[in-house]
Amino acid sequence: MLGNPHRRFNPLTREWVLVSPHRAKRPWLGQVEKSLAENLSPYDPTCYLCPGNERAGGVRNPTYTGAFAFDNDFAALLPERETAGKAGNSPLFVTELTPGLCRVICFSPRHDLTLPVVEAVIRTWTEQTHDLGQRDFIHYVQVLRTKARPE
Repeated sequence: MLGNPHRRFNPLTREWVLVSPHRAKRPWLGQVEKSLAENLSPYDPTCYLCPGNERAGGVRNPTYTGAFAFDNDFAALLPERETAGKAGNSPLFVTELTPGLCRVICFSPRHDLTLPVVEAVIRTWTEQTHDLGQRDFIHYVQVLRTKARPE
């Protein structure tokens, strides 16, 4: 149970805390420099988000040509079927299994672009929010933007 996403109750603050221990396996591309080269290639064979490239864990991206969404390989929450198990409870260590789903959206196959087609991104966010909202165990959908590299 402790290897799965769960909530822990802190009896001192009377608050629940989300714990996602499996995210420690998430890849890190190294130090982020403040400035970037002006002439970036539209494709980077080492980028785990580029079309056709392998992501962590051996999953290969399709050769997508527009916006592409996939379940996060190192999501903070896991679907209910992956969190199956009993939560151990004691007066000082109260936990609850917490299922969920996290998705990544690549808004363009081009590695050198930052936010090229706002309409396509918003359309994909809307589709993903609607899709996730149809699932019984999801009560909240949060859309956020993150980047593999700084602008």
